[in-house]
Amino acid sequence: MSEIDVQTLKKWRDEKKDHQLIDVREPWEVKIGHLNGVHISMDCFLDSIDQVRRDVPVVIHCKSGTRSGAVVHHLTEQLGYVNVQNLSGGIQAWSNEVDANIEVA
Repeated sequence: MSEIDVQTLKKWRDEKKDHQLIDVREPWEVKIGHLNGVHISMDCFLDSIDQVRRDVPVVIHCKSGTRSGAVVHHLTEQLGYVNVQNLSGGIQAWSNEVDANIEVA
């Protein structure tokens, strides 16, 4: 599975590199803290598959990388997506390494 670390994602965001960030956590988790990506909870993901772009790199994240890793695996191994990456460590790593002001449930 392809992964991206939080420092690389921060660099992409700082440089305004075109990409799509998708948060697969539950709505209550997103209310506590988020990275301003598209929210598609894991249990609704397949119903919202049309929102996942194929023309730019896509970064999927959750709290720690476990749920998003499962989504990335499904997208790449079963649905043929090629430019999808899991955010290693999830929003928890982002909060620990990039922005401590982001609250994590």
